[in-house]
Amino acid sequence: MKAATLPDVSRYADMFAAMGAEPRLQIMRLLLAAHPDGLVVGDIQAELGIGASTLSHHLEKLKIEDLVTVGREGTFLRYRANTEVLRDLVGFLYTECCTRSGVQPPDPIIRLTRRTR
Repeated sequence: MKAATLPDVSRYADMFAAMGAEPRLQIMRLLLAAHPDGLVVGDIQAELGIGASTLSHHLEKLKIEDLVTVGREGTFLRYRANTEVLRDLVGFLYTECCTRSGVQPPDPIIRLTRRTR
């Protein structure tokens, strides 16, 4: 992974901010557990006990930051974790890992984030 530019850092900060609310982090974990199929809104709501309008707000915030994708299935909306974006986000954190101390080269950690691409 190349060094992050200022716009990249800003984008990643926005993603972390989106996941910084407890309900949104719970949603992300739930969608990752259901990967790759994802879940319809009703199943997310039933699992987490979040009201419909509140859940809609949280899902929209995650969608704006590209952390989830959504697809229509008849009258249902199915949400999936955007694992490609999440890999990039984790890769961003580990790109500079241990480069100053030289203890652990970052390559094995970065490869771990890309192993299923």
